Order: sequence, then structure tokens, then C-alpha cells
Amino acid sequence: MNKEQLETALKKAYEDKGKRKFPQSVELIVNFRWIDFSKPENRLNLDIVLPKGKGSKQPKVAIIADENIAATAKKASPELVIAPNDIASYAEISKLKMLAREYVLLCQPNLMGQVAKSLGQYLGPRGKLPKPLVGNAADLVEKARKSVRIVSKGKYLPVAQALVGTEEMDVKDVFENAESVYDTIKAKVTEPNIKSLYVKMTMGKPVKVG
Repeated sequence: MNKEQLETALKKAYEDKGKRKFPQSVELIVNFRWIDFSKPENRLNLDIVLPKGKGSKQPKVAIIADENIAATAKKASPELVIAPNDIASYAEISKLKMLAREYVLLCQPNLMGQVAKSLGQYLGPRGKLPKPLVGNAADLVEKARKSVRIVSKGKYLPVAQALVGTEEMDVKDVFENAESVYDTIKAKVTEPNIKSLYVKMTMGKPVKVG
């Protein structure tokens, strides 16, 4: 793949997007070959920070932390702060569903065990366990808003896809996001193992790259 091919495919996807009552997501779809995803060393589990963010698809961020770390994180205005004494109160099914559906979770490392005990049975199988808050809490909140996760979908599904933007974003910004995602995947699996690439709007037809 070269940059011109990716940009051309994105422009075509934008041309065919039609009119919808909601902002469509733009996704990059990667098909693989010759990779045995049943082997743990081959599985994808990548967190990628999109350089231009997610547009209107930016998620809410919840942090689980004590007062000191929460104060630092608040500089980035997380949508929800859960104090240590309040963790158990989120074990109610309605609150667990809300956390899994609406939030990216970040947690102070020494509270991870408490979170796992109270919330892990529901969040774990859904891939929604919090990431550790290690480093500058405010920076981590901002990165969480811009990050996408790419995870292998099982040994017999050699495909991965990731949000790279939304239709109201400039195509050049979406291109930069898509290029970043592709480069990260390529570094993991190497380019000969990538069979094909597509870009797609939520309600549009897939457009092949190249």
C-alpha cells in the first residue's frame, strides 16, 4: 500500500457516503494471510493513539483513583471520577452496563485488584477492564479519548478493523489516522502478511485500497 492509494480510497468513500441523520464512522479494515492467530505471539492486542482524534466518536473517560491522582486527572476533565470507597457501588448491573457501553476506564494501579473483585466478572469478558493510570494522569485521559484498540477476533477470522475517524472530519485528518493504524499493524505482522485493505463508512460500501 502507498499513501496515494489510501487517500484515493478515502476520497471515494466520502463521495459515496450519502446523507444520514447521524455522523457515520470511517473504518479501516485489514485482511491477513499466512498468520496463525491461534498462537498467542501472533495475536493482535494493540492500543493506537489516533493523531487527529475520533471526531464526534470521542468516548467518555472514567478514572478510578484516590483524591490526589484524581486532582491531576481533572485537568483533562474526565467525565466520571470513581473514588476507592465507591468502587463496590458500581457492581450493580445497570451501572456495569453503563460503564461498559459509554466509558473508557483508567484505574490507579493499586486499586486494580479491588476493581477486578467488584467489577471484573462483568467487565472482563467484554474487554472493558480499566487500563492502569501510570504516568501523568491528565495526559493519559487525553490519550484514552484518542485511542483505538485492535484485537484479533479468533483463530479463524483473519481480519481486524478500527475506527479512524468520522465523516465530518477532514479527509486529510482521517487519512493521517488511518495511516497511523496501518503502520502500527504492519509493524506487528509485517506487510507480506497483509492481504488487503478497505475503508468504509458505517452505511457505505467497502472501498478497496489499491
